[in-house]
Amino acid sequence: MAKFFAGFLLALIAISMVQTFVSASGGHRGGFGPGSLTSSQCPGQCVRRCSKTQYHKPCMFFCQKCCAKCLCVPPGFYGNKQVCPCYNNWKTKEGGPKCP
Repeated sequence: MAKFFAGFLLALIAISMVQTFVSASGGHRGGFGPGSLTSSQCPGQCVRRCSKTQYHKPCMFFCQKCCAKCLCVPPGFYGNKQVCPCYNNWKTKEGGPKCP
């Protein structure tokens, strides 16, 4: 009985560690961070990101372009780009930020 209990306890610990690893690596969808989205989620995330700007059309255009490449949209309406390095580091020819 003690061996069964010890094996059961080890199995629970292993399952817990796998779940922690998957969530820390961005294995869940809808989160933030590199590769956390699918291309079908980009329009909805860009609507959220661009909802408070007066330049909605260009924001949506560039956000969706960036999301399609990076599969990531930073949280919030502005800033927080450090969460998504690809989105943050993509620059225009002039050196300005490409992604809103």
